[in-house]
Amino acid sequence: MSKRDLLKKEVRHIDIKKFNAEPIVEQFEHMAFQARNLARAARIYDEMLAHDGCTIILCLAGSLISAGLRKTVCDLVSLNMVDVVVSTGANIVDQDFFEALGFRHYQGTPSSDDDLLMKKRIDRIYDTYIDEDELRVCDNTVKEIADGLPAGVYSSREFIRFMGEYLADRDEGKGSVVRAAFTNGVPIFVPAFSDSSAGFGLVAHQWEQGLGPMISIDSVKDFLELTRIKTASKDTGLVMLGGGVPKNFAQDITVAAEVVGADVPMHRYAIQITVADERDGGLSGSTLKEAHSWGKVDEGFEQLVFSEATIAFPLIASYAYHRGRWRKRSQKDFNTFLERKGEDH
Repeated sequence: MSKRDLLKKEVRHIDIKKFNAEPIVEQFEHMAFQARNLARAARIYDEMLAHDGCTIILCLAGSLISAGLRKTVCDLVSLNMVDVVVSTGANIVDQDFFEALGFRHYQGTPSSDDDLLMKKRIDRIYDTYIDEDELRVCDNTVKEIADGLPAGVYSSREFIRFMGEYLADRDEGKGSVVRAAFTNGVPIFVPAFSDSSAGFGLVAHQWEQGLGPMISIDSVKDFLELTRIKTASKDTGLVMLGGGVPKNFAQDITVAAEVVGADVPMHRYAIQITVADERDGGLSGSTLKEAHSWGKVDEGFEQLVFSEATIAFPLIASYAYHRGRWRKRSQKDFNTFLERKGEDH
């Protein structure tokens, strides 16, 4: 098969506005197992949206954008249904920013001939394909953005904001999470920023600069900025897809706030959609109940849903969208808040 034959069927992103999940979620409430857990998680997310003083932090781990959730996340950002995003680099750079540049992910199969794919410069993400040559364009675009900025130390949020500005200035990527976040003042944090196309682009940037002035990313600055958001928020809620670094990073800001002397409450709300196993004591970053012992997540409004995110998350997001309580939320614009705080320091 030719490369064109393999990269033929595009992944289409699900649109939560085109179906109303309220009826099925309401019926799930009267069932058992994960159906009932999903319904309770949907209710808790809806409560976050109804609580205007609550800052909602969306955590993304795993290959979610490539799997068809890009429009869902973009809608939540655009419609003021989340206030902060904490993510892996792959979702934001290799997948969302990649598609914003005009490239696409394609349906494939997990039983592919991976040696054939390698020879044709096609990368596989389980059952989706991505063109390696196009991914190199994404790497080089990150380098181009870095080359155009004043040398210095940036948080990943600051750099991603420049990525959004890059798209907006060129009127590219209208369905992009990165561009929507830039337009709506929603900060995106990627604590492991180098673990993505951003890393390749920044390596190329620093290699070329040698010992001269260069751009670097400070994950501690990310932590500090997110902690400032926590201290400025009356209450906070976590919506976590997967676990790992984004989950721990977002949970830990309650402890960080305490370390710097700020008196803040635990995260009042927390839902997590995961396929991880808790029998090894991990759950890709501890159970929500365990997090309470650390002073991270309060008890009462927390729910684990053991489900794959491409199934569960559109139902939860559609339920909350059609309930409509998000319409009365005030926009927080934490990007502007953090930039003002930066001037103060």
